[in-house]
Amino acid sequence: MGQIHFIGGEKGGVGKSFTARLLAQYFIDRGQGFVGFDLDVSHGTFSRFYGEFTRTLKVDDFASLDELLITAEAQPDGIIIVDLAAQTAARLGEWIQQSDAFNLFASLGYEVFLWHVMDDGADALRLLDKLIAAYGAQPVHFVVVKNLGRGEDFTGFDTSAIHIKVQGHNGYVISLERLHGPLAQKIDFNNQSFWSAAQVPNALSLVERQRVKVWLAAQQAQLDRLNLLALTDA
Repeated sequence: MGQIHFIGGEKGGVGKSFTARLLAQYFIDRGQGFVGFDLDVSHGTFSRFYGEFTRTLKVDDFASLDELLITAEAQPDGIIIVDLAAQTAARLGEWIQQSDAFNLFASLGYEVFLWHVMDDGADALRLLDKLIAAYGAQPVHFVVVKNLGRGEDFTGFDTSAIHIKVQGHNGYVISLERLHGPLAQKIDFNNQSFWSAAQVPNALSLVERQRVKVWLAAQQAQLDRLNLLALTDA
């Protein structure tokens, strides 16, 4: 079976591209190929770090977004990762609705995953509720990412009715642990993939590379809970 992962959250600065990069590295480290698409044209963060796997699309151009379905049709057992920009839900939603995109993906044998990367603010909850209301009846999976690098107290989400809604839709909730701030910044300035940051000497010190390895292993253990590789073999 194929998979398409829309990495969103609607708000800016919650870690969408960071999560897309982590998911990309997860598949790379497990020998699973993928095709990436970057819809954040103004920043292009995903394509900057994983450019050899990634192409850019324009969210306000239906012909451009159609490339997602064209790719799925051409690669029936493939993996597609889509890094969404902030405040693109309305424009992407028009394409989804008018193209009947999620049912088309299902007809092509693709599982659709809608990722909601969130901080611990009330806006993130409201936007997640809106996402579920829009697509809860569609053949999709919801993945909520509590980004501990963008918030420390997710009690509001954990005890909310929205959390129950996610569970009711067979959704997943995972936590993204904070990577030491100066280290994350150094990786960004060096334009390094997470593999490069963990393995390549000189760019980072020995202890910094080890911190990246420890962090990456912990995050990939979270992703293991989604059983994504088992789905590709189904």
